[in-house]
Amino acid sequence: MTRELWLLRHGKAGQNNDLADFDRPLKKRGKRAVLRMGTWLKQKQLIPDYIVSSPAKSAISTAKKVCNAMEIVQPNIIQDKRLYEGGAIRIKNLLAEIPSQCNRVLLVGHNPELEDLLTFLVDMRDLPEVDKLLPTTTLVRLVMPSDWTQLSTDCATLLSITRAKSSVIEDIE
Repeated sequence: MTRELWLLRHGKAGQNNDLADFDRPLKKRGKRAVLRMGTWLKQKQLIPDYIVSSPAKSAISTAKKVCNAMEIVQPNIIQDKRLYEGGAIRIKNLLAEIPSQCNRVLLVGHNPELEDLLTFLVDMRDLPEVDKLLPTTTLVRLVMPSDWTQLSTDCATLLSITRAKSSVIEDIE
């Protein structure tokens, strides 16, 4: 079976100067977008079999709300700090540790880490020319090589970039 990696940037978080970035909660708009994305995933029968989230409040809230919308009962969401300010190399190391029998892996995290990982894994010529590649609540689906211990530049194929924007889900071509 083909292995897929899904990158989901967390929902829109509130700006609060009294809170550290790590502790910022999702805004109402962010919560709605995350629920839309989870509902869309369920409708498309795209259910991950392995989920890893940044432990930051915005990311873990996103992961839990997406799982709730997909009606995943008692989701096993692994929290890994490498998804928060870890950089693409540390995330590659995380990917190398994911069991090889996992075919649909969802990472929930932040920019610039997810965008850096995406531009490492996919040929830049295959990415859309947009102002912002991964705004909040954007899901990227990638077909990956079977062995994640030796990931190299341009080793993945972009399947789709899907955004939960306003009140709609849109695919970016």
